[in-house]
Amino acid sequence: MPYLTLLRRPFVVRLLAGSLVGRMPSAMAALAIALTLREAGAGYRLVGLATGVFAVAGAIGGPLLGRLVDRTGQPRVLIASAVVSGLGYVLLALAPGSLYGSLGGAVVAGAAAPPLEPCLRALWPELVPEGEVQSAYAVDAGAQEVVFIAGPLAVAGAAALGPAPLALWLAAGLGLLGSLVMATARPSRDWRTRTRDPHWLGPLRSPALLLLLVALFGAGWALGGFNVFSVAYAEQHEVPGGAGLLMSLSAFGALLGAVAYGTLRWTAGAPLQAVALCAGMAGAYWLVALVPGPAGACLLAVGTGVFFAPLLTVSFGLVGELAPDGTVTEAFAWLVTLIGAGVAAGSAATGLLLADGTQPAAAALGACGVTGGALVLTLSRGRLALPATVRETTDTA
Repeated sequence: MPYLTLLRRPFVVRLLAGSLVGRMPSAMAALAIALTLREAGAGYRLVGLATGVFAVAGAIGGPLLGRLVDRTGQPRVLIASAVVSGLGYVLLALAPGSLYGSLGGAVVAGAAAPPLEPCLRALWPELVPEGEVQSAYAVDAGAQEVVFIAGPLAVAGAAALGPAPLALWLAAGLGLLGSLVMATARPSRDWRTRTRDPHWLGPLRSPALLLLLVALFGAGWALGGFNVFSVAYAEQHEVPGGAGLLMSLSAFGALLGAVAYGTLRWTAGAPLQAVALCAGMAGAYWLVALVPGPAGACLLAVGTGVFFAPLLTVSFGLVGELAPDGTVTEAFAWLVTLIGAGVAAGSAATGLLLADGTQPAAAALGACGVTGGALVLTLSRGRLALPATVRETTDTA
């Protein structure tokens, strides 16, 4: 079993576990902030504003922290950002009734969220042999689905044991714990980029990387659209567990896809794999636009996730190849940012369409996003497949 061999490698379990624990706050934040503010008597307008500010701050702060890691190494950035982000959660917990306290805490907690995802992905080529890197990326992609299932459950558990702000204190503690576990491991302490990149654009000066990120924005758009569509669908159809079941089934499908992808041997190159997987994801989302009955919707929900985690896995490998020397951590941070931006945009656009349109049209809007991503990958496959030396010469010409 390739996964058992992978997990026996030195430091793999420790770093993966530390990363997952440290990523929990990102999966807890939206629900924990909402519950805390509502318990303090805040209206839904402030709840939406605070959670939106948290997401935007994270999208801006992630690449900046990634660039700092590329220039100074992982431990100091991970620990310092975890402490600062934790203070943001504490401010939210202590002053939920204050407009400025709530928004300030959301900004700090989001912008300073430790860049554990990009740091771990930068480490994988150092942790495992070249032939196992793709399996490592698959484990990483699948494991993050566990985080987004466990995060809301942790918030619910904390809320059941005490007041709602307890979940924010828990998020602060988990972020710091995970960062400490990862930052004190020898591979993290020893990791350094081979060269220091002086260009102000960092990895974004690579046109091929930009094309990949645009395609992943389209995949994120589909995910965000599905989340909102699921809520509308569950309101009109008898789905056991409601929208939560559909979202969980999509995450479960992603986990299945990651496991299956990592066990298969692929003969096609990464760019062609990315095209095929993105097209498969688009096909699954177009089937959702048929709006079947509850049983069919549950089956299709699994299908929406099956292609996403393998697409992420291939994309991780491509990002590592496409990022200019000295920018790999920032490049992985941009991947997180672009997918998150796609999720936010897809959610907003689908919500607007559902207000005046029909469910099939709303589902089709999400499918259009990932279809656009597949088209971008198809048209740019030649550039993505260029050898690194040729691509660098072309990009700087």
